[in-house]
Amino acid sequence: MALGIFDPQTSASGLQGKMMQRDKVESRSLVLASASPRRKELLAQLGLGNTQFSFDVLSADIDETHQQGEQAADYVVRLAIEKAQAGLTLYGKREAVVLGSDTIVVLDGQILGKPKDEADAHHMLRQLSHRQHSVMTAVALTDGQQTLSTLVETQVQFCQLSEQDIFNYIATAEPMDKAGAYGIQGLGGCFVQRIEGSYSAVVGLPLVETKMLLAQMQIL
Repeated sequence: MALGIFDPQTSASGLQGKMMQRDKVESRSLVLASASPRRKELLAQLGLGNTQFSFDVLSADIDETHQQGEQAADYVVRLAIEKAQAGLTLYGKREAVVLGSDTIVVLDGQILGKPKDEADAHHMLRQLSHRQHSVMTAVALTDGQQTLSTLVETQVQFCQLSEQDIFNYIATAEPMDKAGAYGIQGLGGCFVQRIEGSYSAVVGLPLVETKMLLAQMQIL
């Protein structure tokens, strides 16, 4: 058996290098480029109570126009990446990692975004009634040098909705700022018969996949 020779100087140098690398990673700020309180709450959960885990929040407004011929999956991933990139520019500080995310509802190949008004919300909910639809949530991380992204798709089955159900729900105003005109974590959860996939992705941020991206960026 060959015996290694311990060199205190080399060992100390290696340890110092690792400590400097760790300090550099730990000095990077995590930024959530979203005004969504739901995404803020979900991202905070990834800290698992660790007081050292923190992040800043800003709102990154981008042009969310759907491009002609663009597939739904490509569209939502593009929006997440552009939000992260816009957030990095707005944040304006070095050593930052910015998270962007976007969620869309897709039914029969049609993208259902946030309703324009109550009539639009009513139309969307009637379409979703007693049907299965897809919820796509994309997450992107960027530090200006590297950009990572992932897409999570979940199937959601709605129960049969009566006209009174729809009118009562719209009267709460909950549907008006949500893709597909409903929130699974709120009153809209009453309409969800079952899901296949990630619940947190339907809410707005897939926890497992987001944690994996943060680990790749050495944030977690």
